[in-house]
Amino acid sequence: MSLFAISQILVVIAIGFDLLSFQFKERQRIIACLIVSCLLIAVHFALLGHWTAMGLGGLAAVRFIASYCTTSKKVMALFIAASLVIAATTFHGVLSVLSCLGSIFGTIGSFCKEDKQLRQVLLVATSLWLIHNVLAGTPTAVLMEALFIGSNLLGYYRYYYRRAGKSEGLLSQQTKEGD
Repeated sequence: MSLFAISQILVVIAIGFDLLSFQFKERQRIIACLIVSCLLIAVHFALLGHWTAMGLGGLAAVRFIASYCTTSKKVMALFIAASLVIAATTFHGVLSVLSCLGSIFGTIGSFCKEDKQLRQVLLVATSLWLIHNVLAGTPTAVLMEALFIGSNLLGYYRYYYRRAGKSEGLLSQQTKEGD
């Protein structure tokens, strides 16, 4: 089996963890799934020889472990600095820029205290990684990011739009009953 095929299989497994992640409400469960996914994705990029993305994927796993324990802005700043160092030392054009920006937004998102804000910022990060993966020529990773965006939006809808609509409906019903 070729390294490319193995890399794509690793992404398929990562997809499972990504899809699962945003179906949880609890920030810690979301992050636990993302740790596993990031490790698989880092190995995927190593097999393809995309060293900036590999380094940033590995850093993302460590970052999620740290953010599981703290939402400290000082720790967040250290991970942003580490992203910049990795991108600078492995620089290889536009792919390095896109992956670095994706990593920075991912860092900001993972240190958000609330899952709603985490979801919003990770949507930006994922969009940047989607563009990166298109240009890197890794079709399964493109699918992964597209599914990640879809899962994130579905979770966002379930927890913030649908519940808000139900709350408004209950409030108007209670107001009518009180008249």
